[in-house]
Amino acid sequence: MRIGYLVPEFPGQTHAFFWREQLALQNQGCEVTLLSTRKPPIDACAHAFRDEARRRTSYLLPPGPLALTQGFRALASAPVRKYFASLPGSAVKRIGLGAAVSVAASRLASLCAASGVEHLHVHSCANAAHVAAVCHLSGGPPFSLTLHGDLDVYGDAHAQKFAQAKFVSVVTEALRSQVMERLGRSAEFLPVIRMGVDTAAFAPRQRTDSSRFLVVTVARLNHTKGHVYALEAVRRLVSEGIPIEYKIAGSGPEEAAIRDHIGRLELAGHVEMLGSLAEDAVKELLGRADAFLLTSFGLGEAAPVSVMEAMASGVPVVSSRIGGTAEMIDDGVDGCLVGQRDVDGIASALRSLAADPALCRALAERARVRAQADFDFNRNAARLLREIQRVH
Repeated sequence: MRIGYLVPEFPGQTHAFFWREQLALQNQGCEVTLLSTRKPPIDACAHAFRDEARRRTSYLLPPGPLALTQGFRALASAPVRKYFASLPGSAVKRIGLGAAVSVAASRLASLCAASGVEHLHVHSCANAAHVAAVCHLSGGPPFSLTLHGDLDVYGDAHAQKFAQAKFVSVVTEALRSQVMERLGRSAEFLPVIRMGVDTAAFAPRQRTDSSRFLVVTVARLNHTKGHVYALEAVRRLVSEGIPIEYKIAGSGPEEAAIRDHIGRLELAGHVEMLGSLAEDAVKELLGRADAFLLTSFGLGEAAPVSVMEAMASGVPVVSSRIGGTAEMIDDGVDGCLVGQRDVDGIASALRSLAADPALCRALAERARVRAQADFDFNRNAARLLREIQRVH
């Protein structure tokens, strides 16, 4: 089966999962055509697969003359006009969106036809979902979507986007419940298919340095990742004389603010910012870690792949309760859950782990078992393929 696989601005730093999933689909007998909205800057991805991904991916934007002509022709067709007329917002907004989406959709339809795509899967429920819907209305292939976070993160008009899809996979049970409640869709239409990790590659390693308790975070430097709360908790442990070391991997718009906060807390000797790391470097970092920390808050977090990678690596996880983390971690059994922005809770969890190596080992062993059962990318890609085959 030939599957079109559309990821916006691919490849990016957070796209290692998508690369793994399409490889797994190929290994299960599919031919995969990689598609994306537009090519990101070369430095947007530090992973080893970057160059091959860019070479294999066809991009919808910027459009050529043919896509422009076909796009405006599609916009004039009755099904497409009806689709955009049903969207919320002013007429001016709908016209502007319609023109941009129709041009991209026409390019997408041409690429799918040229490569013989039988089904298109889109890893986004934002404007890329509009593009897939209009592509289908214009004679393109049937499609499905994956919802990676709360509906409100991905704009509006979800009822219209979803109406054209064969199914919408969701990465957590919480998201399934949200869509069922707000849009009235059935459970069958919303299969829960988690993202996944290579549990063979992200595997436990023997830790050799016991002089310091090493805590790591792998996350974008965005305020919703809650780095400031993690740093406040680390400050408390340092003040108590606990030999803690904290390494932060990632890049983003909050880097300067986080560095300033480290300075204000006088943590320069205990905290290191590593920047964006390639996947092999993340594996090496997790191989040295005593604990993994994710302190996200608000919307946008659903089933963090970084948590899956840590669990697969046999690293005890301390995570805020957000999105589907309570589905991924059984608190006190295979990890630790704390409240959002709860500095006391973060500090308490880290303090307990630092003081009890036996607890760390127990959590780590059970986390590894959980990751192999629930988060392996081959198993989850097989689930996606079964859903695609079911609707054909």
